[in-house]
Amino acid sequence: MPYRLTKSGAPEILLVTTRQTKRWIIPKGWPIKGLTPAKSAAREAFEEAGVWGSIKTKAIGVFSFNKRLDEDGIVIPSEVRVLPLLVKRLSKTWPEAEQRDAQWFEPAAAMSLIEEESLRILISSFFEHLAAGTLASKAPTR
Repeated sequence: MPYRLTKSGAPEILLVTTRQTKRWIIPKGWPIKGLTPAKSAAREAFEEAGVWGSIKTKAIGVFSFNKRLDEDGIVIPSEVRVLPLLVKRLSKTWPEAEQRDAQWFEPAAAMSLIEEESLRILISSFFEHLAAGTLASKAPTR
């Protein structure tokens, strides 16, 4: 879950659209063989949204959704462990830039765009903890 703080200290979250349905979601993907969950998540955030930063190694929670595998409508229930990534660098180009839209939102606006209730709850809880200063330290990646 890529996030940043503006110059005034206001939090923002980066959402991307899904490739097929164009729903707003956080970057996510399958585990990558040979990488830790945090490094896999960081790589997916770069591939889907062009961001690098510092990522927590402990998930803030889990959300479920139905993953559409192809245009034929085949879906499988999926569960995503969410790791926050404090964005330090934005790339001008990235692998899926032509397939997705990526946009920064303040948390309330982001939550109004996300269909998955469990993800909205995780985002709300994360930003409440961030505001209260109760998040654990982040491990740097790349």
